[in-house]
Amino acid sequence: MLPRLSLLSLSKPTSKVPLTSAFQSLVGAHGRASTQLSEILPNNEAMSSSRKPVSGFRTFCTGQDLSTKKCVPCSAKDLRPMTEESANHLIQKVDGWNLINEDGKLKLKYSCKVKSFTKGLELFKLVGDVAEAEGHHPDLHLVGWNNVTIEIWTHAVGGLTENDFILAAKINKLELHHLLRRKVSD
Repeated sequence: MLPRLSLLSLSKPTSKVPLTSAFQSLVGAHGRASTQLSEILPNNEAMSSSRKPVSGFRTFCTGQDLSTKKCVPCSAKDLRPMTEESANHLIQKVDGWNLINEDGKLKLKYSCKVKSFTKGLELFKLVGDVAEAEGHHPDLHLVGWNNVTIEIWTHAVGGLTENDFILAAKINKLELHHLLRRKVSD
């Protein structure tokens, strides 16, 4: 069973277009996004990737598990880094990850200790398989013989996007306990 996506409409359509027509213009006739929402404006209206306001209604996702979402292809002209405020909201959905600011770039960081050098390589293989399936690739570090750090950010925009949180959530779903020695705190 697919997870249910809750949509919350906070205003009426601005035209006489039925809500279903307005919704289909946003997501397409088959439920797939034809327009990517790239930012939320101060008045809580969504801005599309083509820099046009989403017409008819304002919508917000509530409660969708990030691990059920799919990373979208990165296009530097369509995608913008999220604000620190947005990142602080989403970091709560990815346990074990820290939000860091490195030279003005927001990144996600996860650190752990593995049982052995080869267990670290196994962890990288599992993470790499997820990253490859999503088309979104983290920086993987194995320092010493057992210190693992994973850093995620969208290189194309020089900061964080929802893709980064989706990938972190999918990594969190991996069965890694048999590889880990103990968690390292930053």
